[in-house]
Amino acid sequence: MTPETPNPAPSHNAGPHPSHVPTPTPHPDTPRDLVGIGIGPLNLSLAALAHPLAELDAVFYEQRPAFHWHPGLLIDGTALQVPFLADLVTLADPASPWTFLSYLRARDRLYPFYFAERFHIQRAEYDAYCRWVAESLPGLHFHHQVDAVRWNPERDVFEVDHTQLDTNGEAEALGRTYTRNIVLGIGTEPHVPDPLRPLVDAPGVPVLHAADYRDHRETLLTAGHVTVIGSGQSGAEVFLDLLRHRPTGREQLHWLGRTEAFAPMEYSKLGLEHFTPDYTRYFHALAEPVRDGLIASQWQLHKGIDAATLTAIHDELYRRTLHGGWPDAVLTPGVQVRTAGRIATTKIELHLEHRQQGTRSRLTTDAVVLATGYRERPLNRILAGLDPYLRRDSRERPRIDQDFRLVLDPSITGAIHVQNAETHTHGVGTPDLGLAAWRSATILNALTGKETYPLPRRTAFTTFGLEQHQPRIPAARTPRTLTPLTDGI
Repeated sequence: MTPETPNPAPSHNAGPHPSHVPTPTPHPDTPRDLVGIGIGPLNLSLAALAHPLAELDAVFYEQRPAFHWHPGLLIDGTALQVPFLADLVTLADPASPWTFLSYLRARDRLYPFYFAERFHIQRAEYDAYCRWVAESLPGLHFHHQVDAVRWNPERDVFEVDHTQLDTNGEAEALGRTYTRNIVLGIGTEPHVPDPLRPLVDAPGVPVLHAADYRDHRETLLTAGHVTVIGSGQSGAEVFLDLLRHRPTGREQLHWLGRTEAFAPMEYSKLGLEHFTPDYTRYFHALAEPVRDGLIASQWQLHKGIDAATLTAIHDELYRRTLHGGWPDAVLTPGVQVRTAGRIATTKIELHLEHRQQGTRSRLTTDAVVLATGYRERPLNRILAGLDPYLRRDSRERPRIDQDFRLVLDPSITGAIHVQNAETHTHGVGTPDLGLAAWRSATILNALTGKETYPLPRRTAFTTFGLEQHQPRIPAARTPRTLTPLTDGI
């Protein structure tokens, strides 16, 4: 998808007017108030909410050439799983010039959106909205790779070393920025299970992660037999797209998943309250072993499949039975891949195990799509120079306080906040876009030392824990005589 280019001059199609005011460049040795590392949706939210704060000098670095949000999964017709109000800023500042509605107005699309009556927008539209913000905001530097972060005790600042890249991704210039605070928004990376890793790294038969699906879609549509591995939303969307575009009766598709069922995502109103600030605060206050147990048990809150997608899959399969016969498509949950290998360089053999049955089998296929999710990128890749200062939990993970701040040695006076790296401390809402604006506002309040963005005191009808009250000591009672009631009294 080609990025939309901003208009050269303010007009009804241009970005908000404040973006056209040039930002003065400080002297290289002058410490910034904030350096953001990574420009995904979460740090883009932070940049948008930081933009009107004149007292905060902030700059953001991203090694990619431009903003793109999961481009390999922008399959036609796929929708965002959160309402459009979960944009970059609205839930913290509805009057911000960077809301989704402001984007529609700038594109002269408010009325079409109004009549479309959509609460959930398409993923491609969310990506276009974020790119509009990224192209309009000052202080965002793409093609800049952050190489290292260190603490300078003599100046009480962080040193951020970065490399400016040319259009080919080659090093063009080295730089260093001093800053009092950092926000890490380096996001997640595709996860490839160990049994399949050698196949992904080897050339030949296509074995790819769903993150690259659109780049290889035409090859997959013409492949003989295709296997999709992964029972979450991405796996469902890839399977549905392949199913819709392969001939009836000759689909040659397998869909395998580790979970016991192709289960719908928990989307009840009270269930969604697990993605509120109230639940995030409750989760953070729990003991570490309790938090770890909860994360494993709450998979259906964020790893299930949208009910509409499940319906569309069933409808498509049913449509293919109307003239007799069944589609050549096998959907099997509860299966894990033990090992895998290539056969004569042209096919792939998967060794499968059904966990409930305790049975094993082999599946030969021509291509594999791994819809096996994402994992948080290890922070030590960037923070290796700060490792002695990091405080860790019993499993050697970084400790993170309620304000999304890494717990560091007291000798460091600056702060490092994190975005989408705190599932172990803040729970299932960590990657959720609906909490992006609230998290960004929380971080900015901590950085400015005041309530720059007033935050809601209550966000859920559910009270997730027992309220803790001081025990009340009953007052001494004085015996009294009860007087019988009589008529007329």
